[in-house]
Amino acid sequence: MDQPLVVGVDGSASSLRAVDWAVDEAARHGLPLRLVHGSLWERYEGALPPGELSFGPLPGPSAEQEAARIVVTAAAERARRRDPALKVFPEIVPDEPADALLRAGHDAFAVVTGSRGRGELTGLLLGSVGLAVAARAHCPVVVVRGDRTGLTGGHERILLGAGDPATGAEAARFAYREAAARGCALDAVRAWRRPAYDSAETAGYHQERASAVLQALLHDAADGHPGVRVCRATVEGPARKVLLNRSAAADLVIIGAQRRYGHFGLQLGRVGHTLLHHAYCPVAVVPQLV
Repeated sequence: MDQPLVVGVDGSASSLRAVDWAVDEAARHGLPLRLVHGSLWERYEGALPPGELSFGPLPGPSAEQEAARIVVTAAAERARRRDPALKVFPEIVPDEPADALLRAGHDAFAVVTGSRGRGELTGLLLGSVGLAVAARAHCPVVVVRGDRTGLTGGHERILLGAGDPATGAEAARFAYREAAARGCALDAVRAWRRPAYDSAETAGYHQERASAVLQALLHDAADGHPGVRVCRATVEGPARKVLLNRSAAADLVIIGAQRRYGHFGLQLGRVGHTLLHHAYCPVAVVPQLV
């Protein structure tokens, strides 16, 4: 079986939007869809057999288990209504939600999450699960957020935030595959800045250097996708602001992120944080192992 597209479900409105987006994405790439719900009660229920304690069975775990089953069943029914031909595999995993998705991502095409989970504070722009998975996964992670046009693919454009070839090559390949699957244009943007101590005359040098980096990044990624129309641009300014502004006219913004072997902390830079919290369309974070 092909690697599945994994989507985290928890019954929240945000996760239901993620399911809708993931169904369309799985159909575009011809992939099965795996619905994952992390529930620690599955582990507790196995550790405490009902009726074994003197004061009787605990009501909490059974109630939580039933709630988990309702969540995944409803998500699976929603996915099948949206695309009856899609292969859908619902699953309850006995683990914390973020850990469940990170483990599922070891054998996945990508992991999809909503921007906020059930029970998250209303004022949060990005939930803790989405942030943890995007910052730690070793597969691409898509956080579904943004306005209706971006969510439904109405712009017909993919935006690639072009990093250095050493850290952004996987993101570039992912962007070409995505544009080819959607039959849409790929906007590849490399932001550049002139150091404060440089004179204005050096602007041309820095722009040419940015163009060379962009060309090198796209050269290898383009193999196998001759039909993808690419619009290259070098823009002066902070990358996080440049990409945030351009995300308003995109259906998906894609950036690379370094993942260092043996490093277990959050590995996400300022550009990633800005887009995950504020972008006008879904955001894909594609790791590059270094």
